[in-house]
Amino acid sequence: MYKHLHRPFRAAPQGNVTMGSRKPHTAHGFTIVELLVVIVVIGILAAITLVAYTGISSKATVASLRSDLSNSSTMLGMYYTDHGNYPVSLDSNNCPTGPTDASYCLKPSSGNSFTYQSDGSSSPQTYNLYVTNTSSATNYRITNASPILATALVCPYNFIVVPGSSTYGTSNFCVMKYDASHSDATSTTQGTSTTPISAPSVQPWASVPQTTAIADAPNVANCTGCHLITEAEYLTIAQNVLNNPINWSSGTVGSGYIYSGHNDNAPANALAADPSDSNGYAGTGNSASSGANQKRTLTLSNGEVIWDMAGNVWEWTSGTTTGGQPGITGEAGFAWKEWTAVTAAGTLSPNPNPATTGISGASTWTSSNGIGQLSSYVSDASLRGFRRGGGWYNGGNVGVLTLDLNWAPSYTSPSFGFRVSR
Repeated sequence: MYKHLHRPFRAAPQGNVTMGSRKPHTAHGFTIVELLVVIVVIGILAAITLVAYTGISSKATVASLRSDLSNSSTMLGMYYTDHGNYPVSLDSNNCPTGPTDASYCLKPSSGNSFTYQSDGSSSPQTYNLYVTNTSSATNYRITNASPILATALVCPYNFIVVPGSSTYGTSNFCVMKYDASHSDATSTTQGTSTTPISAPSVQPWASVPQTTAIADAPNVANCTGCHLITEAEYLTIAQNVLNNPINWSSGTVGSGYIYSGHNDNAPANALAADPSDSNGYAGTGNSASSGANQKRTLTLSNGEVIWDMAGNVWEWTSGTTTGGQPGITGEAGFAWKEWTAVTAAGTLSPNPNPATTGISGASTWTSSNGIGQLSSYVSDASLRGFRRGGGWYNGGNVGVLTLDLNWAPSYTSPSFGFRVSR
């Protein structure tokens, strides 16, 4: 016989029963620190994704702008071949106005729009074509003279874009490519209109006091916000061209001289600019092969070309002063001097001294480097306007940093002109 061992039956515990040393199972969650780490990581990944998307989107926008301009340039070239001139204007469908057909219409990509400008002449005729992406406000430009696509503000006709300068507190702005002329000027007459234009092949507007230049600068057609160029804007251009090796005779900034335009009084008059930027010695009787410093064109860092920044006619800026002129301590009156000879810094703002341009070595440059000179008198307290650049007869005094503080805003002379910006 086998004995069966029986374990006593025990019922499941009822109610509130203590389980001895055994601990109940507990579900764990995220701590606040862990949650914060997760949130930060998600934020970083989102930012990286957004930046990547923005970069891709921006590149796609630029690609569409460039494609539109390239295709349109080809179309305008075909129009020129068939008609002997470029369109004077485009209609609301981007088709040339006048006798035409749909084969010459320009076709912007979705989200892009065209702005077309032409000088309307028959020979030589020029145009600007801007394309703008409406959502990003990005603009690109092409001209018949330059197949290079240039990022640009939408500027008035024959204005160029100048990159802004942190030194002088300026943002990108538009400025006349050429000295201001009258809207009715010709190659031999200055004209009498009060509407300034920027154009080659016409005489610059001269015999104009600073007060008139200030009053008439806003009259430029289709140029809301146009004004006589300010000192800060002028110095922004000067800083830019001085820092571009292509503007120096040696091809190195600070070595040799920067070109200073028509300045030798031969011929003894102001010159009209040439329609071709490659003909920078136009009218001077000099050439690149002669090694002359009278090249009238200077190139900005963005590839834009400006005519007669130095030489040809003086340019008023909007600057005025009643004292605080830089000069030489103890000088007896107004006199021309090298910038390196200045012993009294003055209080003009912005500071016009080459040393403040931030360009290495600029504090040692003199007129032999083509930058020009200063005409000032530290003790003068009369109201004076700022004249820049020099005239066709000023020789070594001429340069992009030339400054003459010897004249009241009401004074005029056959060599006094101006330039408009926006």
